[in-house]
Amino acid sequence: MIEVANRLHTVEEYYFSKKLREVNLLIASGKPIINLGIGSPDMQPPQKVIDAITSSFQDPNAHKYQSYQGLPELRDAMAAFYKDHFKVSLSPATEILPLMGSKEGIMHISMAYLNEGDEVLIPNPGYPTYESVTKLVGAKPIFYELDAKNNWSPDLKAISKLDLSKVKIMWVNYPHMPTGALPNTYLFEELVAFAKKHHILIVNDNPYSFVLNDNQQSILSVAGSKEVCLELNSLSKTFNMAGWRVGMVVGDSRHISNILKVKSNMDSGMFYGIQKGAIEALKCTKMWFVTLNNVYRERRNLVWQLADALNCTYDKQATGLFVWAKLPSRLKSEEFIDKVLKDNHIFITPGTIFGSKGEGYIRFSLCASTEVLIEAIARVK
Repeated sequence: MIEVANRLHTVEEYYFSKKLREVNLLIASGKPIINLGIGSPDMQPPQKVIDAITSSFQDPNAHKYQSYQGLPELRDAMAAFYKDHFKVSLSPATEILPLMGSKEGIMHISMAYLNEGDEVLIPNPGYPTYESVTKLVGAKPIFYELDAKNNWSPDLKAISKLDLSKVKIMWVNYPHMPTGALPNTYLFEELVAFAKKHHILIVNDNPYSFVLNDNQQSILSVAGSKEVCLELNSLSKTFNMAGWRVGMVVGDSRHISNILKVKSNMDSGMFYGIQKGAIEALKCTKMWFVTLNNVYRERRNLVWQLADALNCTYDKQATGLFVWAKLPSRLKSEEFIDKVLKDNHIFITPGTIFGSKGEGYIRFSLCASTEVLIEAIARVK
């Protein structure tokens, strides 16, 4: 056997990649598993999005290589989307880079800015990919803890007392995943000031703004933020297009240019039809979000009932595609979800996959129909 690269010794296979094999084996053996673990939207994208990709197949340009920067009209649509919803002005030509899902942007940004031995501030709890990508590029994760007492917001005064001389990037994620916490009024302003003081690039990962949230915010709305901030966004959750793999990174033209140097060496452009569909999605009126959230609101009420049946507590002010629930004291997250999987055939995500501060919590996805959720409640009761 050829010896693998040392970087592979620093990471594990993604949790859901492993756990879903177990879940699928149970399904294959005849177990009626209800999957409330993954945030993969189960509803259709807008019809005009499907129509756009379908009609694009006959375009003479559809099957050619595409621009590394995406179609100009896609970047125009992304700029208009940010202007309409976030009150942020962006140059379509220089301040927007379409991505094949925002997840790839985490790798591109890390490769563009991190050298071996650099350090990265990562939220705990937080999206596991921040840590794994940091390790894959040879940098060192420095975790900053979040907790419910501070509404899952970073304690920037405490972080400032650390040795930050090697820190290049700080990952933030608001609305926060997995907890659903919204940023307080001044958090983005404080983060921008923190970034300037310590010469750190802050990246806000922002794919959940439109799910059960009427107050969309972007860190780039803060004056002077483009110098020290980037923002990732995605169409996956907002328009039920997770499998399409469409996202974006936005920010100062110099940052975008640096990221493009990485991206242009890693793919050959996004499929034309997907871009045409994305353009139509970004043009959706507010009625799309109202309709989407009416469904998620009904589902969330049922998930709250399920959490109640499992003797969990939760924050009704939280937003997003998940319900973050606290277990009764002394229960361990992974032991609990394994028991529910065995006894009730329901898969729920343990909070520990998001970091040590996720111990004692579980996360329910809203990506299941009301009928499925009612069945889950019945199984627990």
